[in-house]
Amino acid sequence: MDLATLKALKPTEYSEAADGYRSTSDMASAAKDRIDNQIAVALRNQLKGKAATAAGKQLGELSQNFHYVQVQCGLVSTALEAFSYETEAAKRKLDTALENAKAANLTVNSDGSVTYPPGGEKGEDGKTPDGGTVGGLTDGTASAVGRQAANFDPNPHHRLAQDCADLIATALKEATEADEKWAPKLRALQADDDLTVSDSDWSDAHSDMAGVQEAGKTYLDTLPQPPKEGTPEDNAEWWNSLSSEEQAAWMSTNPKTIGILNGLPSTIRDEANRIVFDETHAQLRMELDSIPKPPANEWTLNTSGPYPVAVHTDEWTAWNREYGDRYAQLNQTLKGMGYIQDRFDRTGTGGLPEAYLLGFDPKGLDDGRVIIANGNPDTADHVAVYVPGTHAGLEKIGEDEDHGDIGRGERLWAESSKLSPGQNVSTITWLDYNAPDSIVPQASSGRFAEEGGPRLYDFLQGNREAHENASGSTAHTTVVGHSYGSTVVGVSAQTGSWKDPEAVDDYIFAGSPGVQADRAGDLGAGADHVWAMGAPGDDQVVRQGGRIMGLGDNLTIPTDESFGGNVMKSDSGDHGGFWDAESMSLRNQAAVITGKYHRVELE
Repeated sequence: MDLATLKALKPTEYSEAADGYRSTSDMASAAKDRIDNQIAVALRNQLKGKAATAAGKQLGELSQNFHYVQVQCGLVSTALEAFSYETEAAKRKLDTALENAKAANLTVNSDGSVTYPPGGEKGEDGKTPDGGTVGGLTDGTASAVGRQAANFDPNPHHRLAQDCADLIATALKEATEADEKWAPKLRALQADDDLTVSDSDWSDAHSDMAGVQEAGKTYLDTLPQPPKEGTPEDNAEWWNSLSSEEQAAWMSTNPKTIGILNGLPSTIRDEANRIVFDETHAQLRMELDSIPKPPANEWTLNTSGPYPVAVHTDEWTAWNREYGDRYAQLNQTLKGMGYIQDRFDRTGTGGLPEAYLLGFDPKGLDDGRVIIANGNPDTADHVAVYVPGTHAGLEKIGEDEDHGDIGRGERLWAESSKLSPGQNVSTITWLDYNAPDSIVPQASSGRFAEEGGPRLYDFLQGNREAHENASGSTAHTTVVGHSYGSTVVGVSAQTGSWKDPEAVDDYIFAGSPGVQADRAGDLGAGADHVWAMGAPGDDQVVRQGGRIMGLGDNLTIPTDESFGGNVMKSDSGDHGGFWDAESMSLRNQAAVITGKYHRVELE
C-alpha cells in the first residue's frame, strides 16, 4: 500500500460494510427461524403425502441455506471489522505524522520520504546547516541508527523529519500487512455459486472461522473477554455489557465458547450451539465418507479343526485394525446427532414447541454432551430439567420412542402442558455429565455424580439468571433425576453456598439408588417439595443395590419413609417405564412440575 492509497483510505467504510453484512446475517437468521418454526410447522400439521414430504425436505434445505448465509455473513462482518480496526490504527499514525510534518514546515513526498529545510545555528563558515530528505525506517536497529545520526546533525529539522518519516513508514507497513493478510481471507469467505449447502461448504465454514480467528487476533483480543470461571451472573453481566458488534464477533468466531456459558439467554446459546452442531456434523460425515467401507466378506469358515468355526476374514481383520474403532465411533456420534436433528425437524408436530440446543459437544465427557429443551426456558412459567442415568449417551439419546431421553423430555412437556393451559412449559433433557457405562463398577460409585452434580448446579443457576433477565421473575423449576441421574441431582442440590439464590422448587427422584443424603430436608427445597417413586422388578434391584453400595447416606434412599419426602404412586412396570404415555407415573410428575400438588397420588 502506498502513501496516496493510505491517505485516501476510509476505514469507517469497511466498518459500515461490516454493519451491512451483520444485518444480512440477522435477516438470514430470522428467515431460518420463520421456516423452521412457522412455515415447516404449518406444512407438517396441515398436509400429508409424498408431495408434502418432498416440500418439507426442500424447506429443510432452504433453512440450511439461510443458516449458512447467517454464519458466513457473520464471519465476513467480523473480518471487515478487524480489517477496519487494523487499518484505522495505521491511518491514525499516518495522520499524526502528516500533522507533525505540517506543523514543522516539513515536506512529505509521494514516496513517504520527508524533506526538511536548512536550519540551526550558523557554523564557523557562516552558513546555516543544509536541509535534506530522509526515508522512513521500520527496522528497530536501523531506526535507532537513523535517529542517532539525526541527533548529531546541527540542523534540528533533521530529527523531526526522521521521526515523521519513520512513523509514515510504520503506518504504510502495517496497512500493507493488513491488506495482504485480509484480502485472501475475505476472498476465502466466498461461497460456491450454487444453491446447495454441502458438507464441504460447512466444513469450509469451520476452516473460515479458524482463519478469521487467527488473522483477527489483534482485533479480537481488544474485545471484552468472558470472565474466567465466572458465575452465571458474571457471564450474563459480561454478555449484556457487549455492543451488538462485539456480540456478533464473539458469536461468529467463538460459538463454542458462547454455547457453554451458563447465564446467557437460551436463544443465544441455541444459536451458538447450532453453528457448532452443523459444522461438526459436516466434518464427521466427511471423515466417515473418507474411510473405506468394511469388506463385505467379514466372515469365513475355518475347517482346519474337527468342526467348522466362523472367523473373521483376513481382509476384514486388516480393515478393522486400521479403521474399525474410528468407523464405529463416527457412526455412533452421527447416529446421536441424527436424533437431535430429528427433534429439530419435529417442531410443531403434536404441538411440540421449538427446540433449544443449550449444550452440545460430541467429544465432551466421553459419551458426548447434549442439553436440549422443548420450549424456551427463559420465558416459561414452569421448567423441568430431566437428568438421565446409567448408560445415557449421545448415541442413545433418542434411541426409541419409549426410552430415549429426548422422548422422555417431550412426554413430560406434553403431559405438563395439558395440566397448565394458558401457561408456558419448558422441559430440558440435561446430559452434561459422564453417565456411568456399567452398573458395576461405575454406577456403584459416587464419582460420576460428584463430577456431574456441580455442573448441574451451575446450569440451574444459569437458568435462573437467564429467566430473571428475560422475564423479570423466576420460573417454577423442577429437577427430575432418573436412576443414577438422581444421585447427580442429589449432589447438585447440596452444592453451592446458602448465599446463592435458590434455583429449584421441587425435586423428583424416579428409581433412585440414593442421592448422597439421608433425609429430604438436606436438599434445600424443603422436605415437602421432594418427591420419589419406584417400581417393582429390576427397579427394585437398582434401588436396593444403591442402598447397599452406599449411594444414599446411612443406607437411606428417597423411597424410604424415613427419608422424609413424598412417595408417589407409580404404575411403571420396570426401571424405565416412569415416562410411559398415559401413565400414572407421568401424570404425577407433571402435577409436581406444574405446581398442582393436590393432583399428586401418594403412596
